[in-house]
Amino acid sequence: MQTTMLSVSPFFHFILLLFSLADLLNAAAAADYLKLPLLHKNPFSSPSQALSSDTHRLSLLFSALRRRPNPTLKSPLISGASTGSGQYFVDLRIGTPPQSLLLVADTGSDLVWVKCSACRNCSHHPPSSAFLPRHSSSFSPFHCFDPHCRLLPHAPPHLCNHTRLHSPCRFLYTYADGSTSSGFFSKETTTLKTLSGSETRLKDLSFGCGFRISGPSVSGAQFNGARGVMGLGRGPISFSTQLGRRFGNKFSYCLMDYTLSPPPTSYLMIGGGLRSLPVTNATKISYTPLLINPLSPTFYYIAVKSITVDGVKLPINPTVWAIDEQGNGGTVVDSGTTLTYLAEEAYKEVLKAVRQRVKLPAAAELTPGFDLCVNVSNESQRPSLPRVRFQLGNGAVFAPPARNYFLETEEGVMCLSIRAVEGGNGFSVIGNLMQQGFLLEFDKEASRLGFSRRGCGLP
Repeated sequence: MQTTMLSVSPFFHFILLLFSLADLLNAAAAADYLKLPLLHKNPFSSPSQALSSDTHRLSLLFSALRRRPNPTLKSPLISGASTGSGQYFVDLRIGTPPQSLLLVADTGSDLVWVKCSACRNCSHHPPSSAFLPRHSSSFSPFHCFDPHCRLLPHAPPHLCNHTRLHSPCRFLYTYADGSTSSGFFSKETTTLKTLSGSETRLKDLSFGCGFRISGPSVSGAQFNGARGVMGLGRGPISFSTQLGRRFGNKFSYCLMDYTLSPPPTSYLMIGGGLRSLPVTNATKISYTPLLINPLSPTFYYIAVKSITVDGVKLPINPTVWAIDEQGNGGTVVDSGTTLTYLAEEAYKEVLKAVRQRVKLPAAAELTPGFDLCVNVSNESQRPSLPRVRFQLGNGAVFAPPARNYFLETEEGVMCLSIRAVEGGNGFSVIGNLMQQGFLLEFDKEASRLGFSRRGCGLP
């Protein structure tokens, strides 16, 4: 194609540079969105006419890009208290046709896995009790040499028979207490709803089809009602990471009060963020940086600067909250842990301060596993519980209500639901009970955690 050189002003060169920038911003996609034709030759008789048209066009292109936010997906999220579990369950619809399963929502792990059954005649399986891969036309295990298989932690290459065409990718996922899930690492189609109510089907979700499951974390009382785990950690195989590549690399959730019956439904949301919700006042959103521990890359660490009880700052050495060279220390936000655990030095100061300031009589007996229990048989006394506040990085203040750190263990008795980290070398954990009633946004793109008391439970 021949090119004609024109004697034009520097400003026109600037406009041509802008048009090249528009190409880099995918002008073709924007033009399709606007239903405008893309021009492949210059139909104008003069540079001034081209300049006027290009200026108008660029304004439309940039406007289109600004108006196309990432869609937000949502999935129902409920408390497992009705089944005796301290976890929160998210509804995952997986397979073709979709099979609905409740999974533990866990920001402290990466793998998405479901309990699977290899049955052919599955009539004896109650609905939603297990995933039935033979009943899904889109189920496909990964081959052991597939690159996805190498994303698994501690992937055992010796289990891969490279001489066999159909040698599946096997996984063995281990939790901190020794609980395990093992089976075939596979891919499936998942069906999710958007905020507008429409459905979208996403292909090739990587997940574990678990056939052998053992240990208290994945089969005990805490797991009652669940059929697997939705890992929401920072690793490459987590649900939030897989969908985040397509929907903005952020997710949010609200954990509703577990004591309410029937348990209210809130939502796990992928994409969008707190500022996309119409009920959220931007001035009420607090943000604190997310930190990275290279030795524990799965977890969402935040910086705790100090703790106050009834406005009094506790004498806790700042090094208690630091991550050391061995990867110990720091504070993790974990939806898969029920109570809150603090480094021993910090816990002792919190316990002493709360005990000194509580204005309620002690319970006749301590509930096993708790160090401070009070008698609250008189409902009007509950506002007398001390106020605990966490001062976080970037000046954010996390101020939970007392019901988030005082747990009713029996009628008329409430206990401090903050515990000491056992062993002394672990990290502190902000558990799901402490997170109740807050809308939390994990923004991995901006590496920050947002939280707000407004809009919890919506949309």
